[in-house]
Amino acid sequence: MAEKKSKLADNKIKPTTAIVEDFLNNIDNEQKRKDSFVLLEMMKTASKEEPVLWSNSFIGFGIKRHKSPTTGREADWMRLGFAARKTNLTLYFGINVDALTAALEKLGKYKAGMGCLYINKLKDIDLKILKGMIEAACKLK
Repeated sequence: MAEKKSKLADNKIKPTTAIVEDFLNNIDNEQKRKDSFVLLEMMKTASKEEPVLWSNSFIGFGIKRHKSPTTGREADWMRLGFAARKTNLTLYFGINVDALTAALEKLGKYKAGMGCLYINKLKDIDLKILKGMIEAACKLK
């Protein structure tokens, strides 16, 4: 069977030139704002990249082209990132979080999706484990 030709998807979520720290300073919930700055520093240190605000809600580090195994469509997305949502902090690892199973068992209170980790607040988890997960995700291509 022939391999599907790749088509670059027009991603609605794109990098902006806005200042990340300004965006984070405008988060109403004080705990989420503080937690966001902790995540910012963890990801900045691990990725050795500067953060970029994507579509006024995602903080991303690096760019990686992802290809859907089912449709063959490709889209550019952050290698690593997070968003401070009303209900939780959503972390994007750019990989299936199941690849980090051993760490997840020790992390604390969270929910997970394909490439996402949902945390209510950082005090619910072990920050050393999270730091290791972020560093591991940065090493995966």
